[in-house]
Amino acid sequence: MGYTGDVMQKRYPQPTRCPVCSGTLSVRTLECTECGTSLTGHFTACRFCQLEPEHLQFLEVFLRHRGMLSGVERELGISYPTARNKLDALLLALGIMPATIQQENGRISAQQQEILDMLEQGLITAEEAARKLRNLR
Repeated sequence: MGYTGDVMQKRYPQPTRCPVCSGTLSVRTLECTECGTSLTGHFTACRFCQLEPEHLQFLEVFLRHRGMLSGVERELGISYPTARNKLDALLLALGIMPATIQQENGRISAQQQEILDMLEQGLITAEEAARKLRNLR
């Protein structure tokens, strides 16, 4: 609960959608809970604050497990594909495009070519090249 002057007020989560038309709400006024000073203007809302409760819960679990989907699976009782789909949905909700398998494969392919070039130039041995290629996966 927060204070405004001498009156104690219950705090509610910031709504992100208009209850009439479902449009996006914007922050126009900020008020200090200590002295009552208020600022009026056009403020950018925190994009994490705009997440749906389900996305926010997934983000908290994901962070608690330091980004390890296996921990997310266990805590939420879901499969790996479901955890990955929820992560992709969270990324999209934040405006972040998830990396595609083709992008990941392209990165590995470029690294493979770099290793083969080093081998061809005699910068590494065949054994080193084989070890480096195995470690890419």
